[in-house]
Parts: sequence; structure tokens; C-alpha cells
Amino acid sequence: MFSPVLGAVRIHPVKSLGAHAADEAAVEPWGLAGDRRWMLIDVGSRVVTQRQQPRMAQLSAELLPGGGLVLSAPGSPSLAVEVPDPACAVTAELHRSTVEVVVADEAAHAWFSARLGAEVRLVHLDAPSHRRPVDPHFGRPGETVSLADGFPLLLTTSASLDALNSLVAQGDHPEEGPLPMNRFRPNVVVDGTAPWAEDGFRRIVIGEVAFRVVKPCGRCVITTTDQRTAERGREPLRTLARHRRDGKHVLFGQNMIPEGTGVIRVGDPVRVLD
Repeated sequence: MFSPVLGAVRIHPVKSLGAHAADEAAVEPWGLAGDRRWMLIDVGSRVVTQRQQPRMAQLSAELLPGGGLVLSAPGSPSLAVEVPDPACAVTAELHRSTVEVVVADEAAHAWFSARLGAEVRLVHLDAPSHRRPVDPHFGRPGETVSLADGFPLLLTTSASLDALNSLVAQGDHPEEGPLPMNRFRPNVVVDGTAPWAEDGFRRIVIGEVAFRVVKPCGRCVITTTDQRTAERGREPLRTLARHRRDGKHVLFGQNMIPEGTGVIRVGDPVRVLD
């Protein structure tokens, strides 16, 4: 008999930078409070992630009260960044959608550009009215997302990671395993399930907050990036392509949309409704 519980909560203040573990998090309609409210853009105002810049894995941002950041990198001085003036708004391209964001100060741009070897700018998602609509094939009218790729939250399970690592160990590149969960950049990690149980989730409740589980997560090259060294390998995409393929996509984890707001805490029971 399985008794699922919330095993971890992870917040990514800046899209594609390192995550911070939290004991609890407030659930907002568009995701966890403080998660992916900042991102980098290039000179063409297009989003920059670890897809283009794997060294972003080695940079981190601590969320401050009020929404500001402290940026840090190995061997470098940290930098505090305040939430920018809403008057400095620009339109940025985030994959196949556009979003109105606010430009941070020049010191933040210089800090990131020096460490990535490319001209980038740090931007912030300001007013709730600037949130993007969730894909209408999966979302309901009025449901929105911040700067995450497509959905407010990503769920993974520790049992599925264990199962995947067993498959990696039996594959062509066992030396690349076992893989840690940070390769998959989830918001919530559920313990105490059977492997791949999340494939059957449709609605769940974590603590007292309900979520719709709407779509498996198709994985990209970021999962092959060691989040400590920024080096890329071949796993887990090689193994996922053999065992977890759906058409052109390889899958790990499930995208979720909140049905309400509240606070979720590590150790909360996870109830599967449908």
C-alpha cells in the first residue's frame, strides 16, 4: 500500500538557473510564489536558457523579501538586484509566445554577461496581468503561467527517478548515472509512489491544494547537463528515447495547473483523486 507524500519543494527564482529547496511554498494561480519570475534575454529579446548557455547551471539566485535577488557564482562576488521600475517594460520572446517584462539595472546585465561570455539582459515579470495564457488545449480560460516553459508547476516522483536510473545502469552509458533529480528541474517531488504512477494522475491534492495533472513533460537537452559542472552527456535522453517515447517527445514528469491557492509543505500527504 503506497502512501504518497510531498518529498521536496523547489523554487527557481531565475528561469534556467539553479533551484532552491524550500520547506514550504505558497501556490499562486500561475505557479509557486517566486518561481521563474525572472529570466535572461539576448540582444534580440529572446529568452536565454541552459539550452544555449549550459553555464547558467552554475549560477544561482536567492530570492529576497519583496521579490529581489542575490546573484552568486563560484569564485565571484555576489550581486543584489532590486525589482526594477515597471516603467522599464519591454516585450520579450519566450519560445513561441511573447511576454511583457521589466528590465533590471545595468549592473545585473553586466554580471550575467561577464559570466556567460555573451550579451544578455535580466528581466522581471511584474504585474499578474502580464502572465501568459496556458496552452488552450490543456488550460481553461483565464489560467495563466509565469516564465515557466508552458505550465505553472512540474511534478516528478522519486520512484520514477530510481526506475530511470536502473534503466540507465543497464544501457550504453552506465557511467553517466545515477542522475540526480535536479536534472529535471521540478517544482514538487512526490515520495512513496510506484514507479511511473504519475502517468495515471489526473487530479491530486497536496496538503489542501488541488491540482490538475494535464500533460506529460517532454524533455530537452537541459536534462543532459550536469548542474554542478555544466558539462553535457548523453543521458537521460538516450534511455528515455528507448523507454519513455511518445512520438517526437521523450517524457519524464507531469505538468500541473493549480485549482486553488494555499501553502504546500514538505511532508504533506498527496492524495490522488482521479
